[in-house]
Amino acid sequence: MARWQPETTQRLVVAAVDLFTEQGYDATTVAQIAERAGVTKSTFFRHFSDKRELLVAGQETLSRLLAEGIAEAPPGAAPLDAVAAGLERASSEMGPANRELGPRLKAAVAASTELQERDALKSVGLAAAMTGALVARGVPELTAQLAAELGVLAFKRGYAQWSEGDRDDDSGLAPHALAALKDLRTATASLA
Repeated sequence: MARWQPETTQRLVVAAVDLFTEQGYDATTVAQIAERAGVTKSTFFRHFSDKRELLVAGQETLSRLLAEGIAEAPPGAAPLDAVAAGLERASSEMGPANRELGPRLKAAVAASTELQERDALKSVGLAAAMTGALVARGVPELTAQLAAELGVLAFKRGYAQWSEGDRDDDSGLAPHALAALKDLRTATASLA
């Protein structure tokens, strides 16, 4: 088995999600994931501390992209407009591999309480990154937290629509995430 090949992390994630879907999270071992990905078990541990961490592969990058997009929003942009800039920035980095993985990942998470808990922690991390970026722009913390939570919800809804949607739609993730944010803005207006 090859130890170092390009896209090892991505191959490990895909192998794990496929195995989680086929035989369940609990029944899947690190050795099986490594074998399916075509790497050694020690290579697996160079990339991930355990199999739970596969679910959050790329979270740091996604958090960074969301925060950078918020930071780069025009001066004076409203908090949700800054969040929209973050969503656009992060969405621009999501390609066909991310789209193909979506439905399988959703099924794997739905079938495992442990993965559901890890997915919830991922959402908390994304919201914290966006909150920090908004606070750095001078947005009051409570407003920043609310905008960030809406941003996470918009990203998740947009990603689900994109990954499960029409394969002939090659517009990318951004329009779906921004449409979800627009829907959430409308929904929040009806709360008052």
